[in-house]
Amino acid sequence: MSKTPAKLGPLPSIIFASRWLQLPLYIGLILAQAVYVYHFWVELVHLIEAAFGNQHALEAIISATGQKFPDGAPTHLTETTIMLVVLGLIDVVMISNLLIMVIVGGYETFVSRMNLDGHPDQPEWLSHVNASVLKVKLATAIIGISSIHLLKTFINADNYTDKVLIAQTLIHIAFLLSALAIAATDKLLQVPHHPEPAEH
Repeated sequence: MSKTPAKLGPLPSIIFASRWLQLPLYIGLILAQAVYVYHFWVELVHLIEAAFGNQHALEAIISATGQKFPDGAPTHLTETTIMLVVLGLIDVVMISNLLIMVIVGGYETFVSRMNLDGHPDQPEWLSHVNASVLKVKLATAIIGISSIHLLKTFINADNYTDKVLIAQTLIHIAFLLSALAIAATDKLLQVPHHPEPAEH
């Protein structure tokens, strides 16, 4: 038998309704997601055009990846350039995944239920999402994004100074330690549930 929801007073009602002020923020993130989709397709089209010998697309790719060639820019795609572009596309996808987690998980946790139970496309993690779970998942996603950035930097290491390489490595390590600290704190705060012994 379902319980009748308690009637809130005027002030609690206003305070509770203030959660809807977050709605424009999530709509803004959806628009940011659209920008990332556009950016992804622009980079992908440049890569395909450069593969077919388009010099303007090749120059755009070389500029976007930050490569420098003292002996003159190549007239065709190199393996390193392709790898940097593909890693950039993967980076966009991972950031997009992060946005989805924030939009869907944040809205479900802090604004309103979306009633997705039983929906065939409901994300598996959404069924048990809460603030702690969302925090750990976001930290894990940020580490993945940082790993892609670090890999791109090391592949293109000739165009970076040792100071930049060391700084990016230390930042990545800081992300790793932060995620471990978040996970450890979350585990400590979880109170184990011990079922009461049955009476005989």
